[in-house]
Amino acid sequence: MFFGREKELNKLNNLYDSKGFQFVVMYGRRRVGKTTLLSEFVRGKTHLFYIAEEYSKDRALRDFSNQIYKLFDLEGLAPFLGWNEAFDFIVKKANQKRIVLVIDEYPYLVGSDKSISSILQNNIDHKFLKTNIFIVICGSSMSFIEKDVLSYKSPLYGRKTAEFKIEPFNFFESCRFVPNYSTIDKVKTYSVLGGVPHYLKYFDDKKSIKDNILGTILNKGSVLYEEPKNILKQELREPMIYNTIIEAIATGSSKMNEIVTKTKMEADKCSRYINSLIELKIIEKEHPLGEKTTRKTIYKLSDNLFKFWYRFVFNNIGLTEQDESEFLYDSVIESDWENYIGRNVFEDICKQYLWKLNKDRLLPFVFTDIGRWWGNNPKEKKQEEIDIIATNNSEAIFCECKWRNENTGLEVFENLKKRATLLSRYNPKKYIIFSKSGFSSALLKESSTNIQLELINIYNILF
Repeated sequence: MFFGREKELNKLNNLYDSKGFQFVVMYGRRRVGKTTLLSEFVRGKTHLFYIAEEYSKDRALRDFSNQIYKLFDLEGLAPFLGWNEAFDFIVKKANQKRIVLVIDEYPYLVGSDKSISSILQNNIDHKFLKTNIFIVICGSSMSFIEKDVLSYKSPLYGRKTAEFKIEPFNFFESCRFVPNYSTIDKVKTYSVLGGVPHYLKYFDDKKSIKDNILGTILNKGSVLYEEPKNILKQELREPMIYNTIIEAIATGSSKMNEIVTKTKMEADKCSRYINSLIELKIIEKEHPLGEKTTRKTIYKLSDNLFKFWYRFVFNNIGLTEQDESEFLYDSVIESDWENYIGRNVFEDICKQYLWKLNKDRLLPFVFTDIGRWWGNNPKEKKQEEIDIIATNNSEAIFCECKWRNENTGLEVFENLKKRATLLSRYNPKKYIIFSKSGFSSALLKESSTNIQLELINIYNILF
């Protein structure tokens, strides 16, 4: 069943229904559903769907030729002598009908023939522009697409008619994969798999969270058992070094000096490896909201499967290899759910909820920036944190997120107000406290009379 990419599909179909040449660039991390989206788009249309592989130049052209001949029932003919000849053939056929040409994993094609972007650019300028050809080039190497297709240095710069950056689903979209789960189990699912549809499709909401994790991640040979390691092997050299860095971040080292100490690497070398992981969207940089100083930069994992796997599986491979996965779940994961979700996932879900409220104009103002803040409290001489701040110039919403198995009390609100005074440049318009387990009677009483305070229970966000 296809769902979750309706907006993108509608935009593609609107482009298809318009007259004239189209050149669409689509990219996004692996497993995010680009090929599935394009397969749905071309359904019922005259199309050539070419998936590039890491082949030689001659093999790539031969496979492309065979795809063309198959589309027009001309199998058995000799391969085209070059890409220009292949594109000329498509141009002739496009005079009769609209043809969709999809080149998936385009970076692999460029790897086999460095001249292909220049050839494609020349054909767009001199042949394709006068036709009804609908071209899509797609790639999973986001840095390649951004640098070698979309940047001004690329031969293809300025030729695109549309660009699609396919992101993982947010929490609310991910919940559609497990509609029968409780709210808490939906949060757990997202905390394990994130918004990657290729992962989400393997969870069965007729089974328990435990059974799904055992069946898809923790048991040898299961579909996601070595997924993070395999992604690193596909994308990077020296995966062992990257494993060490990711494991350090997953287990609490967030500052560069902490990562360097944990990994025992030289700072410059560690920084280079981290930048590669940032390009792959596995790691992201974070600064206190409103500040860009490198001194306060922290690093965190942006992919939830990586967070989960490197926290619970990476250092417990010995248990899984001995078929002790159930023991691993019961003794390690089950007891750590609260801490894992509270530290790694709940704030992200709350931010996504605020984006929904923002879009629907349900907040005191439309915020333009949102993030976390941390810094020094000069009076008490200690570090302070605010989970979420949403701002627009001087206006601000201050938020606290509590994922714990007890009611959130009035002291949380008092502490939030006190921390907000450290950011005197902002005029607080609202305080929001998110909670997993509800609120104390004292906090509920305060919210009934304080128009600036809103309390949101996790069970109320899935509207």
